[in-house]
Amino acid sequence: MAEMEQKKSKFSIGRTDKERRNNLIVIFLGVVLVVVIVLLFVQRNEHKMILESLNAEKNTIQEELSQMVTNYDSLKTDNDTLNQALFVAQAKVKDLLLEVNQIKKASYDQINRYQEEVGSLRRIMRNYIVQVDSLNQRNQQLMAENEQVKQDFMQSESRNKELEQEKKQLSQRIQRAAMLEALSLQVVGINRKGKEVTASSKAEQLMISFTLSKNVTAKRGNKDIYVRILRPDQILLVQSKNDLFQFEDLRIPYSAMRQVTYEGNELPVNIYWDNAGFDPFMTGDYTVDIFADGNNIGTTTFSFKK
Repeated sequence: MAEMEQKKSKFSIGRTDKERRNNLIVIFLGVVLVVVIVLLFVQRNEHKMILESLNAEKNTIQEELSQMVTNYDSLKTDNDTLNQALFVAQAKVKDLLLEVNQIKKASYDQINRYQEEVGSLRRIMRNYIVQVDSLNQRNQQLMAENEQVKQDFMQSESRNKELEQEKKQLSQRIQRAAMLEALSLQVVGINRKGKEVTASSKAEQLMISFTLSKNVTAKRGNKDIYVRILRPDQILLVQSKNDLFQFEDLRIPYSAMRQVTYEGNELPVNIYWDNAGFDPFMTGDYTVDIFADGNNIGTTTFSFKK
């Protein structure tokens, strides 16, 4: 019986529950460590294979771009316009080749983008190859006709430019004719009792007063009128950084705005700036600009004394 117990203990993972628990933890951690090492090894190999694949794709792209540069060198034609186009197209290929050469480690996104650009450049080059071949084959037969076509094209282009210029001038005249004006524009300081003041320390508000001009060609209906107030230190007064409006190609901040209903006749307008919660007004010269329909329709200055 004692011999059987001795044999059994040789295959036991511990004599006590604590020993068996500790030994099981050690075995488990060992298994986990082995699994982690295997996963890291597999991941490293996969990462290496991915990098090798990406580098191979990069090399293929470089080779194809280099071949395209060489192919452009072989394209010859007597047509100056087409030669210039070929030069520009080849320059694009060289620029992309230089960019690819400078990439140390390419990503999937970069490789995909480069492949798309190479495909586009390849189609452009094929199109030019067709044009050059066709032009070289027919150059002698169509030389005189081509010269006439070039002259006609230049005349047509010149006429189109003239018409475009006339159209632009007409559009500008129409735009100026429909542009409103802020007549009798003036700005005054208002104290807490609603009376006009000239001292910066007493002013609580600014009242901007003007009259929208009569204009039968201007668009009627609701109009947003924007005011920009520039302090003497060239800081714009704004209520919120989100107060923006469209002016030409930009969205710029405004100090105050008001919506009015315009029916083509003169329209008196008052717009107020409430300085509550802001630094006291400064002494010196302020600049006020009025905007409507995307145009600056009036500008004036006013001053605060001490």
